[in-house]
Amino acid sequence: MTEAPKNFRFETDADGIALATWDMPGRSMNVITMEVMDELEGIVDAVVADESIKGCVIASGKSNFSGGADLTMLQGLGAEYERLKASEGEEVAMRHFFEESRRLSLVFRKLETCGKPFAAAVHGLCLGGAFELALSCHHRVLADDDKTRVGLPEIKVGLFPGGGGTQRVARLMQTGDALQMLFKGEQIRPLMAKNMGLAHAVAPAAEIVERAKAWIREGGSAVAPWDVPKFKAPSGKVYSPAGMMIWPPANAIYRRETHDNYPAAKAILASVYEGLQLPMDLGLKVESRYFAHILRTKEAQAMIRTLFISMGEINKGARRPKDVEPTQARKVGVIGAGFMGAGIAYVTAQAGMEVVLIDRDQAAADAGKAHCHTLITGQINRGKAKTADRDALLGRITATPDYAALSDCDLVIEAVFEDPAVKAEVIAKVEAALPEQAIFASNTSTLPISGLAQASKRPEQFVGIHFFSPVEKMLLVEVIRGAQTGDRAIATALDYVRAIKKTGIVVNDSRGFFANRCVLAYVREGHKMLAEGVPPAMIENVARMAGMPVGPLSLNDEVALDLGLKILRATETQLGEAAIDLEQKRILVTMVETHNRLGRKNKRGFYDYPEGGQKKLWPGLADLQPNRLDPDSIDVEELKHRFLAVQALEAARTVQEGVVTDPREADVGSILGFGFAPFTGGALSYIDFMGAQAFVDLARALEAKHGSRFTPPDNLVAMAGNGGRFYDALKRAA
Repeated sequence: MTEAPKNFRFETDADGIALATWDMPGRSMNVITMEVMDELEGIVDAVVADESIKGCVIASGKSNFSGGADLTMLQGLGAEYERLKASEGEEVAMRHFFEESRRLSLVFRKLETCGKPFAAAVHGLCLGGAFELALSCHHRVLADDDKTRVGLPEIKVGLFPGGGGTQRVARLMQTGDALQMLFKGEQIRPLMAKNMGLAHAVAPAAEIVERAKAWIREGGSAVAPWDVPKFKAPSGKVYSPAGMMIWPPANAIYRRETHDNYPAAKAILASVYEGLQLPMDLGLKVESRYFAHILRTKEAQAMIRTLFISMGEINKGARRPKDVEPTQARKVGVIGAGFMGAGIAYVTAQAGMEVVLIDRDQAAADAGKAHCHTLITGQINRGKAKTADRDALLGRITATPDYAALSDCDLVIEAVFEDPAVKAEVIAKVEAALPEQAIFASNTSTLPISGLAQASKRPEQFVGIHFFSPVEKMLLVEVIRGAQTGDRAIATALDYVRAIKKTGIVVNDSRGFFANRCVLAYVREGHKMLAEGVPPAMIENVARMAGMPVGPLSLNDEVALDLGLKILRATETQLGEAAIDLEQKRILVTMVETHNRLGRKNKRGFYDYPEGGQKKLWPGLADLQPNRLDPDSIDVEELKHRFLAVQALEAARTVQEGVVTDPREADVGSILGFGFAPFTGGALSYIDFMGAQAFVDLARALEAKHGSRFTPPDNLVAMAGNGGRFYDALKRAA
């Protein structure tokens, strides 16, 4: 090395074994940047050039090994491509883009074939490109602790492993297992990684560097398995009887799971399929070509922006009031020990806070605590928690009917029945016992916060904290600012949400807030299709083809049909008949009141839920359809457009009304809150990447055929006229 690296500490011991400790200054997490690649290549050159160095161990100087590549660097490659395309032509731009995007792969291959042994000593998170670095080392030792995880999660942001991951994993594991790992992108525990063949050894964290050095000291080989002559992949040749048992089903599974919406998943399949038929260097080149292509897809751009950049900014407090000191809730009260309240108590106690769980009597409060016991026991059974964790968690939850127990709480969250009168009674009882500085939050899913706050004596300390069900699984929380909600209440709510490891978005007060408005539009569209005569199975299947995680009828069953009818009637009472859909009301009244079909909770909804069997669509749905359309006459693409457009239009309306003021929150919220087709980047990115004019044209075509719910709002029409995008304001602010 001509000069000392800035991001690595490099030293050699008395045995001639080098240690490169990755420790980037000014960062809490190591990430792969262009500078890191340059320095890593310099380390490889230095090890090779110095005859006294026998080999090198790569370790981390931080609590985690690394989270992988800096995705903003990859975004920069796209900008450079556009610049070169404009100035020097597409061929020059594409050649530059390809070479730069495969730089990491070339550096890792250089390390792997340098002729001296490299070992990775891994503790903490080692993900994405960082794990690809470890895979290119000849030996891998993982720390045997709960914090260490390895994996290739690129698929979750619309990418796939482009640093050799698809080629090395597919040569270490059976092909079916390798594809499953690459498609899922899950984080893998140390012992499991060793059993899968992804690591060679597991050791206590304090010993991993020495174990790695010992392997080099004892003559560890500097030749990767696939560089040994006559190497055979674990599953044999692609074109073989065994291979034909893998690839046709793999292609079918890909289609079933993705509906061809995720180019990166298809690229994984193609990279492994083609790469396994080639020598390693050509396999890596194939992977690099697919990687360069995927980097330029709108799906990758949208998913990186929303699920990596925007989510990271939101989780770091981009929307938190800046002039409020950080807060830390020590003790939290939860009013209502039902399914939602118990879930809130569980995640709060899991984060280490004391919880007072209150309900009308001791039996009801105890039932809520028992639900927490059930949840943590499930974690124990899955190997994700220990008995001691359960004892500690339940010890932090006090179940009682006594409101006086709230006297030292910092935050209280009510999760009682969706009735303003019931909530007003609870507010009065809580405020009578609550400390003067404590914050009161309502978990209402639809009732405006400003209206509920009228029952409060301190509306500036009244905020909405809207969880999604089931609380322990859903990552999104809406923090709702009422007309009089103060910044301290917003900051406290966001700090609490971050403490329980969820993502909080801030929305202004409105009936249904942001997420439920979009969800209700989606469910209503399913009801409209049912009334039109579209076969129920087609409704559900096409919704999934459009990118939604579940169909609208299935989703309605989960949230309960009687709740949907109650919300619809409350809206009708307050806003009049014109505010509701009469066809939807007819369907819900028939389902709930005529047939007592309430959804999953009574095992009878749009689906039947037999004990021990799979749910099936209720045959009686055909009787709800005055007309039944021939499936072959139905335009599937139009149904897909309807499902996504009706939600995107509602999201655009929330922006026009000032409910959502930051497009990042709408996109992150739509994916985390209700699963809006992740490949689009979210409800507003769906519009932005299509282009406002194209989207308005689509909406008007649907409006002409299906009615005013597809009428584009004024802000969209204006954007179509001036070529604007929802993210333009963020760019101007930056």
